[in-house]
Amino acid sequence: MKSNRFTTLLLGCLAVLAIHAQVDETHVRLTNLPHVYINTFTGSSITSKVNYVYARMWYVDERDSVAFYDSLEIRGRGNSTWNLAKKPYKLKFHEKEKLLGKGYANTKKWTLMANHADKTLIRNAITSLLGERLGLKFNPAAKFVDLTLNDKYVGNYQISDHVDVRPHRVNVAEQDYPLLEESNITGGYLLEADGFYDFTNGVSGFYTPNSNVPIRIHYPDEDEIASTQYKYIRNSVYDFENRLFADSFKDATEGYRPRVDSVSLAYWYIATEVSGNVDGFFSAYFYKERDDDRFFWGPLWDYDIAYGNDDRKGDTSRQMMKDVAHGAAMRTWVNRMWEDPWFARLINRRYQKAVDDGLADYMIEKIDSLANLLQRSQAKNYELWGINRKTLRERVLYSSYDQYVSDLRSYVNTHIAYLQTAFANLLPDEPEPPQPPQPKVPDFEADTLLYYTITNVGSGTVFDINAETDQICGNHRDEEAESQQWRIFPLSNGYLHIVNRATGMALCDPTEGEPTATTLIGTQLSVAASDSLDTRQQWDLVAQSDEQFNVINRFSDHEANLSGGSSNNGTRIISYTNDERNTSSKNRLWRLTAVDSVEVDTHDEYDGIEAPLPDYALAYDPAGERLHFGSDDLSQLGFVVRVYDQSGRNVRTFRATEECSMSGLPRGLYIVSWTEQGKRRSVKFMK
Repeated sequence: MKSNRFTTLLLGCLAVLAIHAQVDETHVRLTNLPHVYINTFTGSSITSKVNYVYARMWYVDERDSVAFYDSLEIRGRGNSTWNLAKKPYKLKFHEKEKLLGKGYANTKKWTLMANHADKTLIRNAITSLLGERLGLKFNPAAKFVDLTLNDKYVGNYQISDHVDVRPHRVNVAEQDYPLLEESNITGGYLLEADGFYDFTNGVSGFYTPNSNVPIRIHYPDEDEIASTQYKYIRNSVYDFENRLFADSFKDATEGYRPRVDSVSLAYWYIATEVSGNVDGFFSAYFYKERDDDRFFWGPLWDYDIAYGNDDRKGDTSRQMMKDVAHGAAMRTWVNRMWEDPWFARLINRRYQKAVDDGLADYMIEKIDSLANLLQRSQAKNYELWGINRKTLRERVLYSSYDQYVSDLRSYVNTHIAYLQTAFANLLPDEPEPPQPPQPKVPDFEADTLLYYTITNVGSGTVFDINAETDQICGNHRDEEAESQQWRIFPLSNGYLHIVNRATGMALCDPTEGEPTATTLIGTQLSVAASDSLDTRQQWDLVAQSDEQFNVINRFSDHEANLSGGSSNNGTRIISYTNDERNTSSKNRLWRLTAVDSVEVDTHDEYDGIEAPLPDYALAYDPAGERLHFGSDDLSQLGFVVRVYDQSGRNVRTFRATEECSMSGLPRGLYIVSWTEQGKRRSVKFMK
């Protein structure tokens, strides 16, 4: 069965009190989703968002195995959603639990989200995927389940993270408690612009001096935060806002820019606009790292009335949240930033890249995938709660689940297209000032777990080493010759370090003197003891047509040339003129082809803290043209897998819990690569 991150996360059962049973006739699944059974100890109802009630829990996974938790606590949660008929809940275990399996938080507190205000049930999950796609660091996990509470079925629910500070959540430095004299109080902190004012002013929150934005301090906790920490983080926010509203706010040094992480700011804001989240500025999280003056933005949270699902604002598919969203105080911050040409260019640049990378298609694909997953569960959910009843702020009511999904899909397509024009209209008229030089980006994206041959376009001979002289020559291809195989490492400055498989030595241009692109040419290339800091061993691969590259040395600014273009073995490969003929001279053009993977022992012991993964294997189905993993417990394989063609180009990316279609790709050799429990793995196969 095809699945994804939100359909196959394994519910961890690592607590000492968890009891496993393969057969349990009382606790069974009612749909294709896992089922959670919770009974309070006395059968009492859960009526408070403050006071926990003791309970027991049974979790029936996709394989119908049952995990029993002898004792946990449950209470209500949410603000306006707590007043709805279908209640959201918070769970608190007595021991830390990896409730969503490997790669997710190990903690006591988890949430059961009802999504009652969202007839599609998937807006929160879709937004988490949006944040992941854009590149935000923390995106709340989601696991859809059916829930029975005190022997009464109560509907479809979503297990998700509680927003707090810890690994795999908001992973900032945890502060000392109690504080010591030498404690570093610069971080971390987790804050929220909190339109519900759910804090104690002067203890767990404050109001900003210019815009009166209500700021809640989530971490450190109210019961643990010291006055020095409170004053430090309050003054840090004050400093940011004072800079934002100063006359010099556009200044790169004196303004607000040094106080924000531009990447997270851009993607948090873009996600707020793409989702049409009218509460995006009413409740917004941001955080601060230790020894870092900047604020980072996110995580994205509480999106059930986003994507045109709030009748107070009408159809927002052609509106910007900076103009219409709730939370006027926080909107003041954003609109002030839009007055800065730097911010306008930042948003346009980042958004255009996301659109060019297929944002709309990605969102629609995930909407359809999750809606398909929930078909049986949503039907049962709405037998209880009604599909066409107004619950909170629904802008439209339909008679079927598919109509709500279609409405969501239409909103996403329309709004993503609208924002391209809306953002562009806010660009400043003046040209962008020159930017400081950035590290170059190689045209060839090398996988460090692959070996490549470097083949001349004209002769078909490949880079090889003369074993007696360590010089580089062109030889006919020999599949057994490791001296013809090269491993390519990207460097932080944008250049590449190219290392020979047989010798472990690096490709080098030994040209003497002070060469220019057209002088002191003709020296034969060689290999030398590997030193990635040596500019003679730093190379640029400059793409020409049809996946052909010039191989250019950083020190000499010369390109690698097959002397005379001869196809004879032993022909010298020399450091040669770098000019306009690079695009046409076949002696200077090279193809890179992946020929083997770096050998990794797949049976290496893993000494980390995670539980070992079950046995698994990668399979290719030629008839269906699909790659997929097989395992007794596929849900534990949460890693991302990449497929490369012979040129080293990434042609497919998928999760190990999914299957990957290879349809449309040409026949040939492919390399499949992934990281599992800290170790890189790779496999070759022929399509």
